[in-house]
Amino acid sequence: MKYLDEFRDPVLAKKILDEIKRTVTRPWRIMEVCGGQTHSLVKNGILDVLPEEITMVHGPGCPVCVTPLHLIDKAIYLAEEKGVILCSFGDMIRVPGSKKSLLEAKAQGADVRILYSPLEAVNIAKANPDKEVVFFAVGFETTAPANALSVIHAQKLGLKNYSILSSHVLVPPAIENIMEDVDSEIHGFLAAGHVCSIMGYWEYYPLAEKFKVPIVVTGFEPMDILQGILMVVKQLEEGRYEVENQYSRVVTEEGNIPAQEIISKVFKVTDRVWRGMETIPLSGLELKDEYAAYDAMKKFNVDIEEAEENPNCLAGDVMKGIIKPHQCPEFGKRCTPQNPLGAPMVSSEGACAAYYHHYGNIFSKID
Repeated sequence: MKYLDEFRDPVLAKKILDEIKRTVTRPWRIMEVCGGQTHSLVKNGILDVLPEEITMVHGPGCPVCVTPLHLIDKAIYLAEEKGVILCSFGDMIRVPGSKKSLLEAKAQGADVRILYSPLEAVNIAKANPDKEVVFFAVGFETTAPANALSVIHAQKLGLKNYSILSSHVLVPPAIENIMEDVDSEIHGFLAAGHVCSIMGYWEYYPLAEKFKVPIVVTGFEPMDILQGILMVVKQLEEGRYEVENQYSRVVTEEGNIPAQEIISKVFKVTDRVWRGMETIPLSGLELKDEYAAYDAMKKFNVDIEEAEENPNCLAGDVMKGIIKPHQCPEFGKRCTPQNPLGAPMVSSEGACAAYYHHYGNIFSKID
C-alpha cells in the first residue's frame, strides 16, 4: 500500500538496524512515550533485534491507562444512577473501575454507547432532548480539539442536555515527572508523533535542556521507530541533548495552531491524578468556567467515595518504566485481558496488553 509499505521495508529496516549496532558503544535506556509506539515495538519484533546495549522502556503514553479509577467509577455512576446516555471511545469500555467496567454496566442495563467522535454524542443529545448525554472525554492533546469542538457545537445548537466528563492529560508534564523520579534511569525519549502533530515540539526544548536528555519526535511504523532510536542513540553517543523531529512528514515545530487555539478556548490547565501514579501538577485539562454548563462533574455534582487501587496491580510501575509488564507477579495469571486488574492489560495502547498478545508466556527474548 502506497505511503505505508515504504515504512515497513525489511531491507531498509536492516540498514537502519545495522547503523544502530555500529553506533552504540554503551548501555542506554530509551523511553517511548506513546503506547502505540510500544505496540509497534512489540508486534514488529523490534525489541527482539535491537542490540543488547539498548533497553526500551515503556512509558505512560496511554491516556486510557492513566485515567483515574475514580473517574471511571463516576462515569459508571452517571450511567447507572443518573440515567444518562454515557458515550465513550471503545478503548475505555473494558477498563476496570473499582467494582466493574463500563461494559459490565452496559450489560446490566446502563445506556453506554461506543462512538468514534464526540460530535456523534452531540447528535445523540440533539435527537434525545429528554435525555442527558455525557461524553467521556479521554485522551492526550490529540483528542482534545475534537472534544472542545463538541462543546462549542452543542453551545451553538443551544443544547442543554450535553456535557463531557473530562480526563485529558498532557505529555510534557508527564516526561518531567518521570525524569524527577528518583528511580528514573531514562537517557532519552521517543516523543509521541500524534501528540506533536497537534502541539508541535516547541514545548520539549526546556525539558531536553533541564534534564540533559535527547527527545526525538517519532512516528509509529517500524521505520519510524528504528530511525527514532538511531537518532536518539547518535545524540547520546555524541553527548548531545537536543529536540529532533523524525516524523517530519506529519509534525512541524509549531504544530496545528487552529487546533491549539480551540483547546485553549475551551479548556484550562489543571493538576491531574494519573492512575497508578500520582497527581502531576498542571498535567490535565478541564473546562473553563464559561463552559461550566457542559462540565458533567459540575452539572451533576458527582460526589462519590474514591476507591483504592487494587494493591496487586503494578501498572504504575509499568507506566513509569520501573518494571516491564511480565515482571508483575500477576501478569498472565490473575491479570489477563479477560479479567484485568489494571487498564494497561485491556487498553489498545497498554503495554501489558502488547506483551500478553504478542509474547504470551515467552519472556526470555524480552528480559
